[in-house]
Amino acid sequence: MVMQHTVAPVGIVRSCFMEKFAIPRQPQLAPAARGVLELLPPFDQPEAVEGLDQVSHVWLLFLFHQALEEKPRLKVRPPRLGGNKSMGVFATRATHRPNGIGQSVVRLEGVEPGRLLLSGIDLLDGTPVLDIKPYVPYADSVEGAHNHMASAAPVAIPVQWANSALPQAREHALRLGEPLVALIEQCLAQDPRPAYQVPVAERVYGVKFWDVQVRWHYPQTDVICVLEVVLA
Repeated sequence: MVMQHTVAPVGIVRSCFMEKFAIPRQPQLAPAARGVLELLPPFDQPEAVEGLDQVSHVWLLFLFHQALEEKPRLKVRPPRLGGNKSMGVFATRATHRPNGIGQSVVRLEGVEPGRLLLSGIDLLDGTPVLDIKPYVPYADSVEGAHNHMASAAPVAIPVQWANSALPQAREHALRLGEPLVALIEQCLAQDPRPAYQVPVAERVYGVKFWDVQVRWHYPQTDVICVLEVVLA
C-alpha cells in the first residue's frame, strides 16, 4: 500500500523573476536576485522564526507550481547537457519531478514580521514554499563530494550594453531600490537560451524582471548585448 500525504505551503515567494525564462538554473549564481518569502498563517507569527537571526542561509523546499505533471517522467533532458541528452530524473535537478518538489539554498538577508528577505534566489514569483530549514555548514557542505556531470558552475558569457540601455537600467534600479544592473548581468551571463539554439544576430530575446522588460540579442554567438530596459 502506497501512503499518500497532503502538504500545504508555509509561504509564498515574491520574486524578481516574473517568468521562468532567464531564471538561473541553480541558486547563488545570481546574488543580486532578491525576493521576499511571505509567510502564511499560522507561520506568520514571531514564534515560527525565532532563532533564524542566527542563520545566514536557509534551505527552501518548494513546488515547481508551473511545471506540475500528472504523468511522472523517468528520464529528462537537463539543460546542463545541452538539452539533447537524456538522464534519469533522479540524476538531475530538472523541474519535471515526480512530486514537483524543488530545493534551493538561499541567503537570508533579514527577518521581518511575517516575512523573510532573501537573495541569491532561483524561484519564480508566486512559488509556494513547503518548508524552511536552516543551512548547517558542517553537515550540508560535504568534503570530497563530487558530481561529474556538474563539477563547476557554467562558464559565464560576456554581457555588453547598448548606449541607451545601461542608463535605462540604472534609472529603474533607483526607482525599484533593487540592484537591477547586477541582476541583468548575472542572469544573462548564464545564457538563458536553450543550448541547442544558435540565434542569428537579428533575433531579439526578452524577459521581465520585477516590472521592467529587458531585451537583448547575440551580436556574436557567445556575446550578449542588452538592447533596452523599459517598463513592461
